[in-house]
Amino acid sequence: MNPHNTVFSVHRLIGRNFNDQDVQSDMKHWPFKVINKNGKPVINVEYKGKRKDFTPEEILSMILVKMKETAEAFLGTQVRNAVITVPTYFNNSQRQAIKDAGLIASLDVLRIITGPTAVAITYTISGIPFEYYGSNEKTTGELNILVFDLGGSTCNVSFLTMIKEKIIEVKAVAGGTYLGGEDFDNRLVNHFVQEFKRKFNKDISSNARAVCRLRAACEHAKRILSTSTQASIKIDSLYEGINFCTSLTRTRFEELNQDLFNSTMEPVKKILRDSKIDKSQVHKIVLVGCSTYIPKIQKMVSAVDKTTGRPNKITVTNDKGRLSKEKIMRMVNEAKIYHAERAERCLKSYAYNLLNVAQNIDNIKNELHDAALRSMAWLENNREAKKDEREREQKLLKEIVDQIMNKLNNVSTFSKLS
Repeated sequence: MNPHNTVFSVHRLIGRNFNDQDVQSDMKHWPFKVINKNGKPVINVEYKGKRKDFTPEEILSMILVKMKETAEAFLGTQVRNAVITVPTYFNNSQRQAIKDAGLIASLDVLRIITGPTAVAITYTISGIPFEYYGSNEKTTGELNILVFDLGGSTCNVSFLTMIKEKIIEVKAVAGGTYLGGEDFDNRLVNHFVQEFKRKFNKDISSNARAVCRLRAACEHAKRILSTSTQASIKIDSLYEGINFCTSLTRTRFEELNQDLFNSTMEPVKKILRDSKIDKSQVHKIVLVGCSTYIPKIQKMVSAVDKTTGRPNKITVTNDKGRLSKEKIMRMVNEAKIYHAERAERCLKSYAYNLLNVAQNIDNIKNELHDAALRSMAWLENNREAKKDEREREQKLLKEIVDQIMNKLNNVSTFSKLS
């Protein structure tokens, strides 16, 4: 585990200023270093033995390149064009930063669309009969859809009307870019940091590796609680050799995050007001995002009060705060160098592992040969052995062979490295 060089949640930095209050708040939870460079947040990591700065756009471009490679492997053809989804409330600066990341990744970004719009488009091409989308009544030419999107860091709600399966009209949107699963994880991390302190009188909050391991365990526990009422957390040698074992109930998880859960409902109520719709006129509620698996969230969405209100028109203005063409071209060139170096490292690593596999196979072959010879020698020297003695010798040989074959099974996982 390398917490200081493991970058995540880059979407919470992209298109923002370093002094942004939310950026400063998030930095307290991240093990990697974020520095101020001309007023913008830049990730500072160790790369090839040296400190190197990466803009959020550069980090995102690496993710896009990986997605591009995955798509190409699946489709069997080259991918050059992309349509990228963003949270509903991404401002113009953030949307432009996404486009810049696409350019750095050598992608032609045809369009930036919101997640709820992508959901609606999916409905138009899904082949599901327009007349019936799981509602109690058939629609009459228009389908009202409330999309509740709660992901890792954003909560977005949109009210859409789909007309005759082709026209999608966004009636209202609400939400924010700083509320999601990562915030639920932060509550759990803080809770268990305090529990560790109470139990062992030691503060792990300043130890990046310990906090990173705890965060991973908390996220895993959160996922378990979507289908179970209790989850266990067991981390060997979490801090100064101390094993940390504890548990978390679904009820306690909900208590720790109740105010955040309540906050996710505010956009839903606003949507119903802004679109002049009450709950009975919504034909379909679509839950999107990993955090909507949380049972409490599902229950709260289904129990929204009927409300009405005045409509609110939301517009997005044109380009601001984007990267210059010169900076984009420099990043494109640097990205090409980086990906070439990455390809070289992958090839070297693959070849090195292949040599290890070949060596291990030879060793395994010799061990099996020796084990067989030992048993044959035993038979030769114990011709008068009884049935139970021979069975005991066979059992011993089988145990030896099983241990050797386990090594072979480990070797076979090499193919996954490709």
